[in-house]
Amino acid sequence: MTAPFRFPRFFVTAPSPCPYLPGRQERKVFTELNGPNADELNDALGRIGFRRSQSVAYRPSCVGCSACISVRVVAGAFAPNATQRKLLRRHGDLEIRTCKPWATDEQFRLLRRYLTARHPGGGMSAMDESDFADMVEHSPVTSWIVEYREPTLDGRPGKLVAACITDEQADGLSMVYSFFETEDDSRQGLGTFVVLDHIRRARAAGLPHVYLGYWVKGSPRMAYKTRFRPMEALGPAGWAVLGDVPPIDATVAA
Repeated sequence: MTAPFRFPRFFVTAPSPCPYLPGRQERKVFTELNGPNADELNDALGRIGFRRSQSVAYRPSCVGCSACISVRVVAGAFAPNATQRKLLRRHGDLEIRTCKPWATDEQFRLLRRYLTARHPGGGMSAMDESDFADMVEHSPVTSWIVEYREPTLDGRPGKLVAACITDEQADGLSMVYSFFETEDDSRQGLGTFVVLDHIRRARAAGLPHVYLGYWVKGSPRMAYKTRFRPMEALGPAGWAVLGDVPPIDATVAA
């Protein structure tokens, strides 16, 4: 019997400065996603902690450090807290569209504003239109970009205030990358709202999980991920419910 796909070849990157923990080095193991079985390979790798970036699946493989932990929300058991319910009401007027993974100028302008406000000098700060198009469009798996817009006015689409590149996996939705408006005080909490919407989408589709990528305990940039409970974390024994995490001061609010 022929295997559904050949065992992938894995490679390791050279060490580079860690973007989350000062003074540490990061290293990644990665493989290419291509061919007719890219979806199945992405599903299998996602269940063991890999993430997708364009046509590559990767996960941390750092020497002497295991701080990056894969986390996913248990969509069927999730119940929003009071703050999250307030955000669902506040942004309930937004018009949400699931679009084919095709980059637009409007999306890129929103991304630039987001990166300038939230991640100045970060690894994506030098991204241009071509880089953004590659990020959105070079997907060998089932993916789309979800847009969140102000209500339609006079027959014209409202302003784009948030977007998320999303993969559909066999056991959930994987939020590859989200970005949102940071300059409008009336739209605070958009990052949290986008996660909440993906949890709703997963439940409606009968998918058990929403994958949020990596959580790093002690990193303020990652603190928001622990607000969506129950949450599972991937450890040496497999996926298990993440216990209580002491709060830290988050310098950036989602």
